[in-house]
Amino acid sequence: MGRYAAVLFDLDGTLCRHEQAIEPVFRGAFGDIGAEPIGEPTELWAAMDEITAFESETAQLADGIAGVAADRGRELDAQAWAEAFAARLDWRDVTLLPGAETALAAARANGPVGLLTNGPRARQSTKLDALGLDEAFDPVVYAGELDRRKPHAEPFERAIEALGLDPGRVLYVGNSLEHDVAGARDAGLPVAWLDTDGDEPGEHRPTHRIQSIDELADVLTT
Repeated sequence: MGRYAAVLFDLDGTLCRHEQAIEPVFRGAFGDIGAEPIGEPTELWAAMDEITAFESETAQLADGIAGVAADRGRELDAQAWAEAFAARLDWRDVTLLPGAETALAAARANGPVGLLTNGPRARQSTKLDALGLDEAFDPVVYAGELDRRKPHAEPFERAIEALGLDPGRVLYVGNSLEHDVAGARDAGLPVAWLDTDGDEPGEHRPTHRIQSIDELADVLTT
């Protein structure tokens, strides 16, 4: 029996990336509703990260951009903007990261393979279908539809319950120190941190540190 009985993966930035350029989508949505652009996409993502209660993706976008507008003292029809933004997004424009297929094969050879992502079901299932991974994971936990997302323990606990395993026997693999490493460790899971930027973990302490996702094979066999 290997060190780990199962592997749980994060999706975005760990196994795949969204190739669509977001800046034209962001700016274009303002033009679609006849409004002057407000802020930057990074401000939108930061505002959406502060949303803890479950909402539809459009509602999250509306709340996020409303926060960006309020911070700048601007008025905006946030719902109309969110609908325009969502209509421009193509979640099928995704590709697997180099080494992802090797990592997935190693995980399957090891045991059960699950997915835990902060995104909502509609968005993330579209990506999985485009990547040919729609039946690759069991369980799949869409934390974007739970009361709390990563780094809260609830999504990890849902995945562990579905696997029926001790948390210490399930390796979580993700690229975010804040959401993946901190969340997994707090929930009692060992974690392999995909560090592609050479960052320092600071207060976070991943169990394993890999610089390419295909290095997961070595983690599982040594």
